[in-house]
Amino acid sequence: MRVITLLCQKGGSGKSTLSVHLAVAFHREGQNVLVLDLDGQASATEWHDAREEKLPHVESIQPSRLEVATAHARKIGTDILILDTAPHSETTALDAARMSDLILVPCQPSIVDIRAMKKTVNLLRLVQAPAFAIINGIFHNSKSTATEAERTISRHLKLPVCPVMIAHRITYSRSMITGLTALETDPDGKAAKEIRQLYKWTAAQLEQRKAA
Repeated sequence: MRVITLLCQKGGSGKSTLSVHLAVAFHREGQNVLVLDLDGQASATEWHDAREEKLPHVESIQPSRLEVATAHARKIGTDILILDTAPHSETTALDAARMSDLILVPCQPSIVDIRAMKKTVNLLRLVQAPAFAIINGIFHNSKSTATEAERTISRHLKLPVCPVMIAHRITYSRSMITGLTALETDPDGKAAKEIRQLYKWTAAQLEQRKAA
C-alpha cells in the first residue's frame, strides 16, 4: 500500500479537491483507493456523499483513529491510501506525514500563502518522506506570478515544486458540489488534462520511492 498525504497548515489551499481528483484518477487506472478525511470540515466526505458511484471510497475519521484506520486499509488490500489532513493541526499532520510515501503541499501563488507555508515546511523537516509543493489556483494570465511563486518556494523555503501546476477553474469547484471530478464531467477539458498530468507525475514519484 502506498500512502499519499495532502498537507498544508493553511486552510483553503485545495487539499480536499486535489485529494478526490487524485483518488478518482488512481481508481480509473484500476487501483483500490481509499481517502481518509481527517479534516473537521469534511469536504471530501461531503463530496463522496453527493457521488452516485461509491468508489473511490471516502471515510471521515477522528485523528486519533488514523493508525487503526491505516492498518485496516492495509488489511483490506488498499493500493493507494490518500490522507486529506486538516489545517492548523500539527500533531495530526505530523502523524500523517510520518506514515507517508509521498507528501503533497498545495499552495496558492500569493505572498500570504507562501509565507504561511513556513509552518508546514518546518513540520516536514521532522519526517523522511519526500515532499513537494503543488502550486494551485493559478488565475488566467498570471503565469508569471506562478513562476515567481515556484522560484520563491524552491529557493527560500527549500521545498521542491511539482512541475504540474493547477489553474483556478470553475470545473474544480463545481465538482466538489456534484460528487464528480473534472475527469468525469469534462474528460477532454483543460482541468482533466491537468489532473491526468498530476496523476502521472504522482504515480512516477511513488514508483521511484518503491524502487529506492
